[in-house]
Amino acid sequence: MLETAAPGSPGQPASRRPTDLYAVIGNPIGFSKSPYIHRTFAQATGQQMDYSAIEGPLGGFAGAVDAFRAAGGLGLNITAPFKLDAFAYATEGSERARLAGAANALKFDGARVLAENFDGVGLVRDVTHNLNAPLQGKRVLLLGAGGAARGALLPFLAQAPAELLIANRSLDKAHALAAIGAGQGRVRGCGYDELAGQTFDLVFNATSASLRAELPPVPASVFAPDCLAYELAYGKGLTPFLRLAKNAGVRQLADGVGMLAEQAAEAFKWWRGVRPDTRAVIAGLTVPLV
Repeated sequence: MLETAAPGSPGQPASRRPTDLYAVIGNPIGFSKSPYIHRTFAQATGQQMDYSAIEGPLGGFAGAVDAFRAAGGLGLNITAPFKLDAFAYATEGSERARLAGAANALKFDGARVLAENFDGVGLVRDVTHNLNAPLQGKRVLLLGAGGAARGALLPFLAQAPAELLIANRSLDKAHALAAIGAGQGRVRGCGYDELAGQTFDLVFNATSASLRAELPPVPASVFAPDCLAYELAYGKGLTPFLRLAKNAGVRQLADGVGMLAEQAAEAFKWWRGVRPDTRAVIAGLTVPLV
């Protein structure tokens, strides 16, 4: 069921509003699915809005955003390599954005620029709601300690896993990220060499290895028999990480298409006051994991 907005808000019927401007900014940007996603959401929820893609010049993020705001833009999704720039550009940031040190969505309200990071929230929504794989009481392994892992940290811990282990090539980065969440639940950092002999109920690949068709140095023994193996990258089919899990006997494999749709739905609700159903978008973007 859709949540309706109060009268006079951005969620009111399209016939009463002019077309509002939104966009995604990145470099390169041709691969982005955000225009398809948000146009689908707008049509399904009756929102009169225009959503485009902006290829921001490297080193010129602030100028591109200034121009978009001057043209009447109300909000932006942010993709690589501008998530750190977006957080720095904002005048206010949510706790999630501050923890990640990065923003994947901006909202403009006069002189105020609000920053949010919905990546972790979208990931948890996909895993717990769409994939029916609760984190509560489970052993969770998170591979990587970069921006994607930082965005997932607090949303993961809010689900009360039995333990969250963060593995990374740089032990210092793994320990530093674990220290941020130390007061929120059982979390610790380690190197990949410490994973031998351990098994987990959910394993998430938040490294960039799959973008290069590479495998993070994780042993196949980390996958418990009924494990969920989740690749945060999307649209790449059976990545080396997912192939490792499949060959280890894992039956539940997922990539990040659901995370993409769910974080987009969170941004849409933040901007427009109505949360769209994500099922059609997920179905339209899903690539078989074979």
